[in-house]
Amino acid sequence: MRIIFMGTPEFAVPTLAALDEANHTIVAAYTQPPRPAGRGKKLQPSPVQIEAEIRGIEVRSPTSLKDPQAQADFAALEADLAVVAAYGMILPPAVLDMPKNGCLNVHASLLPHWRGAAPIQRSILAGDTVTGITIMQMEAGLDTGPMLATVRTPVDDKTAGELTAELAELGAQLMVGTLIDLPMLHAIEQDNADASYAPKIDKAEAKIDFTRGAEDIERQVRAFAPFPGAWFELDGERIKLLKAEVVEGSGAAGTTLDDAMTIACGQQALRPVSIQRAGKPVMDTDAFLRGKQIPAGTKLG
Repeated sequence: MRIIFMGTPEFAVPTLAALDEANHTIVAAYTQPPRPAGRGKKLQPSPVQIEAEIRGIEVRSPTSLKDPQAQADFAALEADLAVVAAYGMILPPAVLDMPKNGCLNVHASLLPHWRGAAPIQRSILAGDTVTGITIMQMEAGLDTGPMLATVRTPVDDKTAGELTAELAELGAQLMVGTLIDLPMLHAIEQDNADASYAPKIDKAEAKIDFTRGAEDIERQVRAFAPFPGAWFELDGERIKLLKAEVVEGSGAAGTTLDDAMTIACGQQALRPVSIQRAGKPVMDTDAFLRGKQIPAGTKLG
């Protein structure tokens, strides 16, 4: 098939690679324009742009697809299909209708649950035991289109980073298989009554409130690892908590209970396993404590 691929982050790269290796013709890869990143704020191409250029695929980065010229350029590709994976830009109805077989989306949830921008993080925060990938026929609504295929995987104790990598690979495999079976598939409409929404993560959500239960906070830690990182303050310094264990313990919320930095929560306690100081690499909490003693009774902000 002649395919226009549309994606931006690392999550989208396995699908682009799988389609190319399945001998589809990727006529263009649409991705977000390079963004400033790092200390020097140099423009950095997206992971999809890097992968597309390695594979010799034309890269396009329009700032909007509402522009008539951008739409004309899209139509001129005469694609059989557009495959979308975390593109990060709304596709106008005119664009959705241009490919002969429409636009298919690789969405990182079991729709209609967690429609929206942050399905993986919201699933972890909610304590879901299972998530997955849905291949959906795109329409004008936010992730409301009919479903063609799904695959499930347990959430277990995975971080958002780990789950994103796993779902990216599952999504790539599922999309390739979906295109093989496409003529025989019957799309299933979503039940809007069962829908839930996954709004974009606000960085303010990453601040840890130790008056909450330890199990809730542990999910918060996993949902925001590696980015933006759930955090607390110690002696005025922001500390990111990237991995933690729920343990038994009680005391004033936010107070350390022992020299191992076990922290009392609203219910139970939390033992940090992996942390990161500002501007420093990730390190085990044991290594951190060898360089900085934190006695029992220390109050964390």
